[in-house]
Amino acid sequence: MTIAGGLALIIIGAILRYALEWQPTWVDLDVLGTILMIGGAVGLAAGFVMTAMRRRRQAAAQVYEQRYYRDPPSP
Repeated sequence: MTIAGGLALIIIGAILRYALEWQPTWVDLDVLGTILMIGGAVGLAAGFVMTAMRRRRQAAAQVYEQRYYRDPPSP
């Protein structure tokens, strides 16, 4: 999950938990919102960890080349 996906789940969960007044009989929106916020927090943390690992791997994989040039022979 990406960082944006985690943030989206947290925002949707907060809307379901705190902003809605309507309560259907077949589902508890407060519980659903809490579950989405927890899942979003876990996904956000996983996104940060994956980003840090990817950056570390790219920094270690850089190859530095050193070239030596000789002057062409004089005629």
